[in-house]
Amino acid sequence: MVRAAVLTAVNAPLRITEIDLPAPGPGQVRIRLAAAGVCHSDLSLSNGTLRQPAPAVLGHEGAGTVVAVGEGVRTVAPGDPVVLNWAPACGDCHFCGLDEPWLCADAATAADIPYATLAADGTALYPGLGTAVFAEETVVPERAVLPLPPGVPLTDAALLGCAVLTGYGAVHHSARVRAGESVAVFGVGGVGLAVLQSARLAGAATIVAVDVSPAKEELARAAGATEFVVAGADAGKEVPKRIRRLTGGHGADVAVECVGRADTIRTAWSATRRGGRTTVVGIGGKDHQVSFSALELFYFGRTLSGCVYGNSDPARDLPVIAEHVRAGRLDLGAMVTERIGLEGIPAAFEAMLAGRGGRALVVFG
Repeated sequence: MVRAAVLTAVNAPLRITEIDLPAPGPGQVRIRLAAAGVCHSDLSLSNGTLRQPAPAVLGHEGAGTVVAVGEGVRTVAPGDPVVLNWAPACGDCHFCGLDEPWLCADAATAADIPYATLAADGTALYPGLGTAVFAEETVVPERAVLPLPPGVPLTDAALLGCAVLTGYGAVHHSARVRAGESVAVFGVGGVGLAVLQSARLAGAATIVAVDVSPAKEELARAAGATEFVVAGADAGKEVPKRIRRLTGGHGADVAVECVGRADTIRTAWSATRRGGRTTVVGIGGKDHQVSFSALELFYFGRTLSGCVYGNSDPARDLPVIAEHVRAGRLDLGAMVTERIGLEGIPAAFEAMLAGRGGRALVVFG
């Protein structure tokens, strides 16, 4: 038996309880978690913004040590440090054939298959986003496990599983930020902090962080922001004006939206220069609409693109990111604003709703 934070139903409070995990079957790996990041996507799963079968153990950003492997597993062995991949590519679908593993049609299949049971009564449990890392241990398919490159602290490595791969990829793969460009980052949460650090890595000249909380300025500047703008009640009009003043009157070459709100997406678009690129990383609701006039689409010539998991190939990108960590160019620990236990996850959800903090990290053991 292991302890876990269980979502009994959509919009129900998480319950800390014991669960039973089976021994890993063929092609499966059992992992003892060292740490798990609390991501806004977990909140979206808990409140129904994203679909999640319940009851479930949430959590998708994690790192730990292999405890046992099932028959046929070849890539990892007991004792290996690993990072969880919540969107593992199958390698066989249409999108994988196009070399777009972040769009894999089968990446989410594990989330719909029960993987454990409640210790109290045997109720079947589903793994949140296929990984279920809000627990002391988890069992996942082999393709959801990435060997951790040497030289990266195991606890901080949890952030590589979502925030860092997403933020790094948004800058380097989706927006393709070039040295000397200006970048505006909307939302200074875990992913936003990774975007700021990645924009600095890319050589961006002006990096503007935008957030509703003035308290996040120090955090944003430490991550690489050269400017900080507070988004007030009239953000849709005032923030683009501020960003144009900070970028020679033109607007940002690249705007990256990390919030997932229709009004923030619209503001990020308006803050982008003519011919610039707006990349949407945040996950919004299916009923939230963003409007553009036909004339402005023509006149401004901007590019608006979605960004799934940073348009990353984790197997390719993780070693590159690990080298940045080892060289001190990317600071994982600086993204963590709070280290908590399983019992602290509900408070971390509340902090995200209130726009406070960066990344809360559940630390086990």
